Amino acid sequence: MMRLHKLCNRFSLISPISQSSSSSRLLPSLCSSFLSLNPHHHHHHHSSPPGFLRTRLKNPRKSLDTHMTMSTFHNPVNSEDGGLGSGSNGTASYSPVDYEDSSALDGGYRLPPSEIRDIVDAPPLPALSFSPQRDKILFLKRRALPPLTELARPEEKLGGLRIDAKCNTRSRMSFYTGIGIHQLMHDGTLGPEKEIHGFPDGAKINFVSWSYDGRHLSFSIRFDEDQSDNNKLSVWVADVETGRARPLFQSPDIYLNAVFDNYVWVNDSTLLVCTIPLSRGDPPKKPIVPSGPKIQTNEQKNIVQVRTFQDLLKDEYDEDLFDYYATSQLLLVSLDGTVKPFGPPAVYTSLDPSPDEKYILINSIHRPYSFIVPCGRFPKKVDLWTTDGKFVRELCDLPLAEDIPIAFNSVRKGMRSINWRADKPSQLYWVETQDGGDAKVEVSPRDIVYTQAADTLEGGQPEILHKLDLRYGGISWCDDSLALVYESWYKTRRTRTWVISPGSKDVSPRILFDRSSEDVYSDPGSPMLRRTPVGTYVIAKIKKDGETFLLLNGSGATPEGNIPFLDLFDINTGTKERIWESNKEKYYESVVALMSDQVEGDLFLDQLKVLTSKESKTENTQYYLQSWPEKKVCQITNFPHPYPQLASLQKEMIRYQRKDGVQLTATLYLPPGYDPTKDGPLPCLFWSYPGEFKSKDAAGQVRGSPNEFAGIGSTSALLWLARRFAILSGPTIPIIGEGDAQANDTYIEQLVASAEAAVEEVIRRGVAHPNKIAIGGHSYGAFMTANLLAHAPHLFCCGVARSGAYNRTLTPFGFQNEDRTLWEATGTYVEMSPFMSANKIKKPILLIHGEEDNNSGTLTMQSDRFFNALKGHGALSRLVVLPFESHGYAARESIMHVLWETDRWLHKYCVNNSDVVADRGKDDTKETVKEGESKVVSASGGGTPEEDFHSQRRSLL
Repeated sequence: MMRLHKLCNRFSLISPISQSSSSSRLLPSLCSSFLSLNPHHHHHHHSSPPGFLRTRLKNPRKSLDTHMTMSTFHNPVNSEDGGLGSGSNGTASYSPVDYEDSSALDGGYRLPPSEIRDIVDAPPLPALSFSPQRDKILFLKRRALPPLTELARPEEKLGGLRIDAKCNTRSRMSFYTGIGIHQLMHDGTLGPEKEIHGFPDGAKINFVSWSYDGRHLSFSIRFDEDQSDNNKLSVWVADVETGRARPLFQSPDIYLNAVFDNYVWVNDSTLLVCTIPLSRGDPPKKPIVPSGPKIQTNEQKNIVQVRTFQDLLKDEYDEDLFDYYATSQLLLVSLDGTVKPFGPPAVYTSLDPSPDEKYILINSIHRPYSFIVPCGRFPKKVDLWTTDGKFVRELCDLPLAEDIPIAFNSVRKGMRSINWRADKPSQLYWVETQDGGDAKVEVSPRDIVYTQAADTLEGGQPEILHKLDLRYGGISWCDDSLALVYESWYKTRRTRTWVISPGSKDVSPRILFDRSSEDVYSDPGSPMLRRTPVGTYVIAKIKKDGETFLLLNGSGATPEGNIPFLDLFDINTGTKERIWESNKEKYYESVVALMSDQVEGDLFLDQLKVLTSKESKTENTQYYLQSWPEKKVCQITNFPHPYPQLASLQKEMIRYQRKDGVQLTATLYLPPGYDPTKDGPLPCLFWSYPGEFKSKDAAGQVRGSPNEFAGIGSTSALLWLARRFAILSGPTIPIIGEGDAQANDTYIEQLVASAEAAVEEVIRRGVAHPNKIAIGGHSYGAFMTANLLAHAPHLFCCGVARSGAYNRTLTPFGFQNEDRTLWEATGTYVEMSPFMSANKIKKPILLIHGEEDNNSGTLTMQSDRFFNALKGHGALSRLVVLPFESHGYAARESIMHVLWETDRWLHKYCVNNSDVVADRGKDDTKETVKEGESKVVSASGGGTPEEDFHSQRRSLL
């Protein structure tokens, strides 16, 4: 099942992603979901451990960007004119500056050189979504980077959320600017575009969703403050055939509450909508004088260990404010305008209709709230209602969960992951922990999966479906004869797949796959899913010569790189037949979705149709339909190259060895036209992010493909290819703890050894000048950067560290993949902290941080205090704090300034490294800078850089 996780990251699905488990609406490898084709993807790193089955999609009946939980813009979209240089938004001032003019380095936003700026400002490609019947495709249009004014909008920080009070939704949401519909013709070509129309110009579109029958689209719209007195979201529906859109509600006073869930299709003509209660008055006013001191107590001597969560509730006023914005009134509304209240106002967090459209699972949270954990751990109630608004029964009411242990695989006590079976009309299933939720408790079984019909009478007992000794990771349903149950354990990296027969108690469960989640070479792939007539997704069974098979869609990791495949798999015998494989010589292809599942009944191999993607090092991703039995291929998209100036860049996946024998890999990028024998070594930028492993063999495995298109994000290190740098992207920095060993206890030694091996390799190849190698990273990569400058100053001439944490004593209850506390591993916390080694940092370091960073481990204070420590020891350092920015950077002003700062730093302390000038005996690097542009001369004396590229499309919701 890891294939689904990888595909979700690869194509940046804008879809509701459950942090819990799989459900009846698990999408098959992007099927019927949004494919983000925008090259401007931010690659956010998360601290949750690899190998977890945590990206299962809950409900494709909902809008596909329902759970926008991040507080940064999700992939910026198509730029308003007026950008920054015009000053039209009144927030930024620019002036051209010479990098040598130190008087110009204080205050004001700057622009990077044009060769970088042009790449970042290039218009983004649309996102795509197929209709349920696979006969139409939506093109959702987007703008480029948002202006800083959007981030500067006031927001309430409550319960771990950031809320835009004027819109009554999460703050900093991206949006679409338009919707086009194309008919998918029988020959695989696209018909002419039909634009959705009828709503006012300038509308910001969100939460786009197909009705089950594909005849209607629903979406929300809102407007900027200068366009409307009211910024709240209204719900609209459009007729797909005509393209005409209209408001869903006849009353103009009904607005969407999108703080949590927003709306869901109950059937082809009815939606259940979370609305702002009409009776709601003005928000509560903060008392001038508090009612008393803020008191927390632990007189009961409870053990409560929590990570450094941010944006938490602080007092009673915050609790009232949270209730004010998060409380919804559910309304059942038909397309004919009929409206019916549904239940009382409450803080509803999710809505999930049963496949037979008779029932709805409704999740809500309630008081008592907490000041030390976010709202996901508040008391949670799950109720069962009929779709016409009658309360059936309460399934559970879980208490406040402040005491979930910090050990990985620890979970909340009680019922969790309550979902509908995808293959049944209204059958519930859920899991309950048997270890009290504490991963450190040894017990068998550890989790039990239960099932029960929705119409079970009061007092009816659930059935045990399956018992697990590892932690439950979800279920893929097929029918009464087949379901796949997943379990995993992070400490050992073990992952298992069970075959069960839900309708046959006399058939014993058996293990289908039992492997290490780190061992990508042994990954058999994930079963492809098909859409049912009621809109759920089940495992697809394929008929061939009277026999029944599953389709396993895999990434095909090999020592030469990923070679994706599609296998026919006999689940009874375990035999496989490969029916499709990626071209491995030049292209990287993958199966994206099953496209022949709109028909009812059996699926036959000779009628199979799949959606595939295809790309190469220099050709951007295009989409194709491939049909059996002839495997005829029809190209359905023809997107232009996002940065033709870098179309001939050079990319190579390289392998080398650490001194302890661990195999390492990296992707080496070189500028277009570069020849090491003629041009000599270049200035080089390393950009990386450490990872933890339990075995040396797994750490040395190759991940990725040498043939993948070089996507360049708006803050990507690859932008410096345009400045004639060599880029070593993602050199593996494995931190290995085999057996009972703790990986972080030898973090520094392994970090330095990995970096030394990478530096030796690029110097050996003659592409990097030994005195002109810079190191950089974001988040945990920034932590890595600071540590390398402290402990391996001989390797790098300077560093760029963005949004990092540098003092681990400020994150005492675990960080990244470390689940021991500061008091359990004091030496490790101290030795890993570059803050404690600030006196050793002698090479120039640029620190960048968002002023509103909401990541649990990287408070802005981390960079503030680290900079003060550096300054206290006379280190050459610079700190740039970006107003309004969070953990990832979103506004055009901020991003352009980050690029300017980085370019200046690399120009001054890498390209113009005085050690190199002395070696060369001359200084030919002094260049004038005009109109915000600069010129970099390579180590070989090369001239103006050839122009460049575009963005990274990797991203995790």
